[in-house]
Amino acid sequence: MTQLVHRSNLQRLVIILAVVWQIGATFLPALGLGEPIGDRSDSVRTIITPSGWAFAIWGPLFFGSAAFAIWQALPAQKDNALIDRIGWWSALTLAAQGAWATYTQFANLTAISAIIIATSLVALLVIMRVLVAFPRDFTVAERVIVALTFSALAAWLTAATVVNISATLVYYGVAGGFEFPLVGALIVLVAGAIASVAVARSKGNPWYALVFCWALLAIYFRGGQESTAIAAACGLSAALVIGAALTRLRVPPNRRRWFG
Repeated sequence: MTQLVHRSNLQRLVIILAVVWQIGATFLPALGLGEPIGDRSDSVRTIITPSGWAFAIWGPLFFGSAAFAIWQALPAQKDNALIDRIGWWSALTLAAQGAWATYTQFANLTAISAIIIATSLVALLVIMRVLVAFPRDFTVAERVIVALTFSALAAWLTAATVVNISATLVYYGVAGGFEFPLVGALIVLVAGAIASVAVARSKGNPWYALVFCWALLAIYFRGGQESTAIAAACGLSAALVIGAALTRLRVPPNRRRWFG
């Protein structure tokens, strides 16, 4: 049984403002402020930087975030126990994504950008734990607006954090460039292992698995075409993640958690 809650107006407002920052920050270059994130990424491109088309996923992610911000602010959701448990964490992760975009467009993929994106990922992983342990089945709206959106964000930020760290190493001239394909392959394998554990511990979360495999596919079609080690690492990581999802989704309660 979930306890009766009464969410504060402050929490509802902060979540809306966090999404405004998350999405609005990406338009700064159009106003003549900073440089586009794509240009910053290209300046410190690594062998595991995904193909450009993969970043189109931010469209659906932004849409899901905006839908969540609007939905959670409705009067009918003021006593929603699920939102109450993830509310401040959702505000943190969404605001951190806005902070990351703002900082990166002015300063590039430095150590500070890596810390910011890692902070967003930590908050998302906390939300994932809440989604997995929540004591009742989700409503349709909760499953689509909350579980799908934040699972997809968690998967993409898992990959993005790893790529950001690799780009940061290149920025400081340490490693991670094209002259170290085996290092890049190792990074992909470690990310794949972490993602597979996340999928297994989250009852086979299919949305996390699909989005992470999207990131792996984008790495394969860029770095994987330049290094067989990267290609192999992408394939093995995808197999680990898909295998974890299929194994855990064989359990009926796990399927009901994510599909209803």
